[in-house]
Amino acid sequence: MSRSDVTTRATAGAGAARRIVVAGAWLRIPSAAPGVLRVRPLPFEATASYVQRLATAYQLTLPQLLDGTGITLHGHGTLPAAELHLNHNAAQHLTVLTRTPLPHLTRALPHLALLGDAHCTGAAARWKRLETEQQPVRACTPCTRHRSHDATDTAWVHPAPHRLMCPRHHQAASDPRLTTTIRTQGVPELTAAHRRHQRLLRHPRAATVWATARAITTRWYGHQQHLTHRWHTRLTQLITDNPHLATTSSASPALLARDLVTYPESVTLAHALAALPNQPHRTTDDAFSLIAHQLGLPRLPLNANDPLRIFLTHTRH
Repeated sequence: MSRSDVTTRATAGAGAARRIVVAGAWLRIPSAAPGVLRVRPLPFEATASYVQRLATAYQLTLPQLLDGTGITLHGHGTLPAAELHLNHNAAQHLTVLTRTPLPHLTRALPHLALLGDAHCTGAAARWKRLETEQQPVRACTPCTRHRSHDATDTAWVHPAPHRLMCPRHHQAASDPRLTTTIRTQGVPELTAAHRRHQRLLRHPRAATVWATARAITTRWYGHQQHLTHRWHTRLTQLITDNPHLATTSSASPALLARDLVTYPESVTLAHALAALPNQPHRTTDDAFSLIAHQLGLPRLPLNANDPLRIFLTHTRH
């Protein structure tokens, strides 16, 4: 298909747009011309997701939109297994089309532009495959619909840890293999944990204690330690409210929902670790008692290989 563009016009009072096709061909407009629609990116949205939502709003495919914007697309890929990388010139074309300053797009789209490509004369985009731990997850569907002129409810984001869920619409997706978000209304402690996580961000060691706490609870979860009954009850509730968790063939519900199931205890443990003195612990008994109390446990029977014992005994906070 040769480079081509589309003209659009807004439908009065509706916020949507009609797309006009003349004689079976797209009307040509200059490369990187300002677009009619204002499609806002979601925070931490994957670049490919944002471009796909733009294309959907204009009733185009992703390659057609890039072609009409003067951007050459290289390779093939699909979300969430691959991300779309734009060079500097392609990112500039996108800012013109979206009528959004580049700094604003860069803040919202963490993978927008490839470094070191500013010297290139052409505008190019390239698909790049992502490792599993780098892949985006499904965004909240009402939030996506609101920012897409109701054209789509599908978007993919690279969420920060404190944005694991949408507290307003009670939706979350903690694994890229989930093609549908998880409803969390039936597990109100997740919303409470989200609020506590926002408070944790004010602590100077927030990132460090969160990473440590999450690693510890993930280990406990995998080895069925300490909080197994509580986590099993929470997982059962999530499966009851989200039957698709049990029908996703790529992984078990226990794995797909793991980060959500352990989220409240991860936040609680992170707060407890942040409150400990910034020095090595010659004895860990007091720390164990404090953490057990905050986790709502009578005690923490930790063996020598438990990750929490190792952290408290050998790590300077």
